[in-house]
Amino acid sequence: MYVAVKGGERAIENAHSWLAEERRGDVAVPELGIAQIREQMALAVNRVMAEGSLYDTDLAALAIKQARGDLIEAVFLIRAYRTTLPRFGASLPVDTGEMRCDRRISATFKDAPGGQVLGPTFDYTHRLLDFKLAADGEVPPAAQAKPQEGPVPHIAGFLNRDGLIQTEAPSDEAPPDLTRDPLEFPANRALRLQALTRGDEGFVLGLAYSTQRGYARNHAFVGELRIGRVAVEMELPELGLAIEIGEVELTECETVNQFAGSKTEPAQFTRGYGLVFGQTERKAISMALVDRALRWRELGEDNLAAPAQDEEFVLSHCDNIQATGFLEHIKLPHYVDFQSELELVRRLRADTEALHEAAE
Repeated sequence: MYVAVKGGERAIENAHSWLAEERRGDVAVPELGIAQIREQMALAVNRVMAEGSLYDTDLAALAIKQARGDLIEAVFLIRAYRTTLPRFGASLPVDTGEMRCDRRISATFKDAPGGQVLGPTFDYTHRLLDFKLAADGEVPPAAQAKPQEGPVPHIAGFLNRDGLIQTEAPSDEAPPDLTRDPLEFPANRALRLQALTRGDEGFVLGLAYSTQRGYARNHAFVGELRIGRVAVEMELPELGLAIEIGEVELTECETVNQFAGSKTEPAQFTRGYGLVFGQTERKAISMALVDRALRWRELGEDNLAAPAQDEEFVLSHCDNIQATGFLEHIKLPHYVDFQSELELVRRLRADTEALHEAAE
């Protein structure tokens, strides 16, 4: 047994050495730096920060490098590191109405109050490979528009002013913390939104797409999508005031969904909501669609048995770290388990053969 253990240790050490060699690749090619990943692979960095629940561009870039570009492995690294950090306080809720928007669009109003800003987006590209990037290097950057300064009103607020959209009830209750307490059902909306923010982008996207194809009553318009930076403030009890400790880039999406009404209430639109670290608009839109699908009970709608309406199914399976851990553990040694099942199959086959012989 001792020899087998030592042999296993050597094999693991060799596997780690080989992994490091593969990570580096051809040494004749310049090594990829953290700053390069942070600046030139920003969307990958943003996804790792969002699903890792840690806003630090350098650490996310380091995780991507260490994981050889495997974003789920990078998220795993970030979450593991996050557990080692002390928590010395809590910030105040950010005010996205004060966001300095690099991008702000609406699919519901052409002349949106405050204007529409296309910003940096793939939406209008031709999706053709640009071989100039391989031959000549980067294309000279275009002149950048300055982000919108000052408050930018939320478009849903204009519908809300006329009572045309469901009002969100304000609450001073502290939301549960999914990073400290296990997920429990039924989950309130604040907890569901936390889980969706941390959820795997592909999984949440697939659920959102299913709602658009009819697996939930969820016809939606993007009321507003905005990307930009907001100040993060923290209250100092000793001073009796709040101070700004930094800023974060966020993507916020609010959808305008089909209306609801009753004999006592007039028809009005409903909402879905998504808020994610960084420029992650596909995730934010998907999150808003799934959020809306999960609200069927509180809005008095019928449960159509759609996957996106099943709270336990969605929240229990959207976390890619839990899914990866359970999936990948089956490639680890299960010799004893398999031998017991192998012995059982052999015994059943022997019993069957004995019955056939007796019948003859």
